[in-house]
Amino acid sequence: MTAMTATAVGKRYRTRWAVRDCSFAVPEGKVVALVGPNGAGKSTLLRMAAGLVRPTTGELRTFGTPVDGRIHPDVSFLAQNRSLYRDLTVRELTRAVGAMNDRWSTDRVEEVLGLLAGVDHDAKVGTLSAGARTQVAIALALGRLPRLLLLDEPLSDLDPLARDETLRVIMTDVADHGTTVVMSSHLLSDLREVCDHILLIDDGRVQVDGDIEEVLAEHRVLVGPVADESAVAGTLISATRTERQSTLLLRKAEPTPAGWADTEPDLESLVMGYLRASRDRRSPARRR
Repeated sequence: MTAMTATAVGKRYRTRWAVRDCSFAVPEGKVVALVGPNGAGKSTLLRMAAGLVRPTTGELRTFGTPVDGRIHPDVSFLAQNRSLYRDLTVRELTRAVGAMNDRWSTDRVEEVLGLLAGVDHDAKVGTLSAGARTQVAIALALGRLPRLLLLDEPLSDLDPLARDETLRVIMTDVADHGTTVVMSSHLLSDLREVCDHILLIDDGRVQVDGDIEEVLAEHRVLVGPVADESAVAGTLISATRTERQSTLLLRKAEPTPAGWADTEPDLESLVMGYLRASRDRRSPARRR
């Protein structure tokens, strides 16, 4: 079963399309890396999936049910701005959020907070560091006992130790409850440790969608002489060049010509290649 599907989904703000003609399917039980350049439409897509923003075109479904402008009971969403009641203590906030949700587990929130160092239950939310507020927000999101967890930049405010703790909590939820996670982040090394599916969007459109291992195997990084680029065959994603050497990211590359080194990209080099291509499309003067 799919946890989330999008069919030709688009969102237009006046004359600008934030998301356009997006179609994909997120298999249940996967941990999905949602990546792309700033302004690609990642946050808009997550907000539409959560039911907070209505699509201009197309349809989003979660667990087979159309997203109709309100959050699905099986879905939790952590927004990038971490909107929390700053004058309440963590304990008071937990009770208040619990009262707003039909399905809720205070025990789960307390369990998660107990695994995260440095979160004082009796401290006012406004006195906590940005990282601690993020951890509280993640604990509250898990308190809804979601089948689908949507996270918009959940690691951006966290130091390396807090990121490790938070990722462990999320992965424990995946292992224990089969939770599907869609996580937007620019921290590619952290994503590679936990994600098994990638959804890469640029300019509001899906560029890559699939299991990470399969996507990486479909791409190659070739390094060789600039003068011999015409010998390389395949779909060129991006290129960097010095006076003598070219480094090319290709999709569905043909057999490697003599004189070229051929390796499979890792997640970071794959995403960086697509981001570089996106930048070059926006800045024609940078092309060679």
